Amino acid sequence: MVDALRRLYATLMVLSGVASVFGNLLLLLVLLLNKELRTDTLGLTLSFSLSDLALGLSTIPFGAYNSLAWPSCCPSEGTFCQGSGFIFLFLQTSSIHSLTWATINKFIEICFALSYSIWTARRSRAVLVLVWLFCLVNAALPLLGFGSYVYSESRFLCCPSFTPDNRYFVVLWMLVGIVAPILTMCSLYGYIVYVARKQARRGTFMCNELHCYYVPANTYLRSSIVMVATSVCLVVCWLPYISVCLYETFSGQQSPAVTSALSAWLVLTSAALNPWITCLTQTYRAAVRRSISRFVLLFSGTRQEAPLQSSALHLDTANRISTTTTTVAATRPSSSPKTPTPP
Repeated sequence: MVDALRRLYATLMVLSGVASVFGNLLLLLVLLLNKELRTDTLGLTLSFSLSDLALGLSTIPFGAYNSLAWPSCCPSEGTFCQGSGFIFLFLQTSSIHSLTWATINKFIEICFALSYSIWTARRSRAVLVLVWLFCLVNAALPLLGFGSYVYSESRFLCCPSFTPDNRYFVVLWMLVGIVAPILTMCSLYGYIVYVARKQARRGTFMCNELHCYYVPANTYLRSSIVMVATSVCLVVCWLPYISVCLYETFSGQQSPAVTSALSAWLVLTSAALNPWITCLTQTYRAAVRRSISRFVLLFSGTRQEAPLQSSALHLDTANRISTTTTTVAATRPSSSPKTPTPP
């Protein structure tokens, strides 16, 4: 039974590693091929994507290998284990903090559009430097004696030691490095969803140089679904890990091996889910489709004029739909309800 659980753990880790590598490579490729996505906050997206990619290339394969090669592994005091624990903690913290600041940027852009100009490229770089500096100092503390890294036989990873002797470091890391960012992201996403649902009920007209057209309510609802999915994934992936670590730290007892292994796999799976959820957002969906179409055209040898004509046809169709929508709205009888105004 124990061998079967170890093989299952290894299989799950391999699947998470493959999903993390391919998902983050896809996200990086989309950012490379679509210049309109290169905003002032591009560094934050690159930060959590590269962190998740590094986790998929380093920590996740390490855990899968150790579960199959059990019980042989590197000693906890060795340089390899200490370095592996440092990388694990550093990448975990940098990923979640970069994702948090990207969420803050999205919140300001949506809810405080008139004040969004304060988020400049220079300030974005300053935030990114502070995030990486904090994560570097946080991960270096166990190497300096405040906390410690050990090899966990139940998690098959080199990670912080969750014992009563290291409770101050564990509490500091959990509260500042993990819990606070997760609560911040869930709160901001919750408020954005509230605003989106409220806006969907009111209705909105978007205008360009030629005409205005009505934005359907499902546009807001689709965006809300992605944000809710992000919050749920954060809670599902991190809550078991946080609970197990705090239990071991304050009780001085080891959790069941299955519980520890499952919580470690879930928290590493977040590195695999982050890029795919990001690609589902409204900003990235169209860019992902365009990037995939370019590769299909490239490998199939199709002439490049086809997508240009298709884009022109799509734009013309969209303009006709917008014009029709505007005309219908303009010809409504006077007894109809008052047209909602933009927020």
